[in-house]
Amino acid sequence: MRFGVPRSLSPSPVRGKQRRRSTYGLYSESESDSDNYDLVDSESADSDSDSGSENSYLRVSELSTTRSAKRPSRRSVTDAELRHIEDTVATIRLRTRHHDPYEEWEQQTRKDAFRTARKTLTESESQWHDEQDRARAQEREQQDVLHAQQIAEVQNHLNALRLQRQSEEQKLREAWKARDRMLWERIEGVIKLEEDKFKRKLEEEKRIKAEEEQRRRLEEERRKMEAERKKKEEEEARRKKEQQEREEAEAKQRQEEEERTRLERLKTEKDQRQIMGLSTADEDWQNTRAMLHKLKNECIKVVKANKALKSEWNSLRRQITPKIGQLTNDSEAIRRITTQLVQICAPPNAPPRDPRLYATLLSSLAKAILMQAETEVTAEPRTADPLSQVTFGLIESLVGFADIFYAKLVQRIGGWAIPIVVPPQDFDGRRWGSDDERRKVMGYRKSANGEDIESTSEYCSRVAGIMRVYFSVLKVKPLTKPLGPMFQSLRYWVWFARIVGGQYRSLLESPVAPFLIHTALDVMGTDARDMWGLQWIKMLGLVYQGVTEGFGTNGANEPLYIGGQTPEGKSSRMRVQLEIERIMSTTRLKPATLFS
Repeated sequence: MRFGVPRSLSPSPVRGKQRRRSTYGLYSESESDSDNYDLVDSESADSDSDSGSENSYLRVSELSTTRSAKRPSRRSVTDAELRHIEDTVATIRLRTRHHDPYEEWEQQTRKDAFRTARKTLTESESQWHDEQDRARAQEREQQDVLHAQQIAEVQNHLNALRLQRQSEEQKLREAWKARDRMLWERIEGVIKLEEDKFKRKLEEEKRIKAEEEQRRRLEEERRKMEAERKKKEEEEARRKKEQQEREEAEAKQRQEEEERTRLERLKTEKDQRQIMGLSTADEDWQNTRAMLHKLKNECIKVVKANKALKSEWNSLRRQITPKIGQLTNDSEAIRRITTQLVQICAPPNAPPRDPRLYATLLSSLAKAILMQAETEVTAEPRTADPLSQVTFGLIESLVGFADIFYAKLVQRIGGWAIPIVVPPQDFDGRRWGSDDERRKVMGYRKSANGEDIESTSEYCSRVAGIMRVYFSVLKVKPLTKPLGPMFQSLRYWVWFARIVGGQYRSLLESPVAPFLIHTALDVMGTDARDMWGLQWIKMLGLVYQGVTEGFGTNGANEPLYIGGQTPEGKSSRMRVQLEIERIMSTTRLKPATLFS
């Protein structure tokens, strides 16, 4: 709080030094507060305050008197002004003597906080000193334990060194004893060695003398026996030469007779095959490859090069594929789809198509059927029945479709449809350009991922699916006229005779063989038994022996089984065995009794 007093007019133009306002020579509250931090007693503070107030009052009175003396006012102070001044001085005196309870509480609180801090500091220092004493005592204990442990280790090490020294001394003593013993043994051994050497020398001289006598006697006997042996060998050589000449003449005569008989037999068989419409496996392979070559170069390439024929071919081909995919196991649907496919390839009320377009269209139709067999029949074997019936109807109705379908069949699965091992050259004598070309001719295709060659299991499943359709076509009995030679029931017997006959041993060792044998037996095994009777049972006996006992032995005299030792071959071999036992279950003789 500030107080002001009206000031008298000064007659002098020169003013004195300016003083701070509202102080009147008194200590301000801020100065008083800063002094309180010196932590002095409250009584001395009160006394200082009282003396300060009194001094202030005196200074004010003296100031007033001095100014009155030095500067006489132009006018006299009125009573009102004097009363105002006195009231102001009384107010200031009252203000300076006032005691504030908050200030006293604040001062007391500061003193209590100081004492508390001093006490806390003392306790903290005491506790720290105690912890230091405990730490030093614990460290001394640890050092004592460590010293005791080190002393024990040193003592143990000294004991170990003492024991080691004693052991080494003992070993040295034993080594010296052994050395002495070996030295004496060596001396005795040298003496004995010299004695034995002298004895052996005497014995060697006796032996040499005896051997010399023996060798002289044997040499005389050997010369006599050598003379007799040479005489006998000359006689034996002369006799063998005469006998060999006689045997060679007989063998040559017999070989000529056999060759003449074989040629006559082959000529007779060829005439019989021509009469019956049969052929050998090599002839079937040559004819099929020639058909594929002719179909590719003389028909398909020409159609693709001709824009009009290619457009018509693409249009008709797009009609074939959906109809094959719509096929179901329904007699009405089979007849309808067969009729539609025949009308697409050979319209009844239209002029005949271009022969090259017609052959190319039949090739597309055969490929569509085989692709359907690869996908559908492989997944579900029962779909082979409607597909085989449609194929049978197309072979009956379309001229030339039988040969093209069989050629495409061989193209998709290699020589398994004949069956035959793919030769190292084509029908025209050209050798295969690479292993990839030969594998393609054998029927291998890209795998499902489209990068590598398909695996053995994929190849077996795909070939079995296609052959199931082929065997199903052989099973169908024609009502009007017989089909071509490749689709008659006799081909079923020919297929088994070729694969079991042993001419192509590698076919039986392949894991594909038991797959196809099981497929053939599953489709037509029972019908073949009813058709050929005991002859078919003998054929089954050979197959049963090949899957149970083996059809031969290898170089290590181990049995060779149909399908080899691959996992696919083993599983298929078991299925063949079960299928033969199922077929023979309806006969009077059991498989084990009949095949033994």
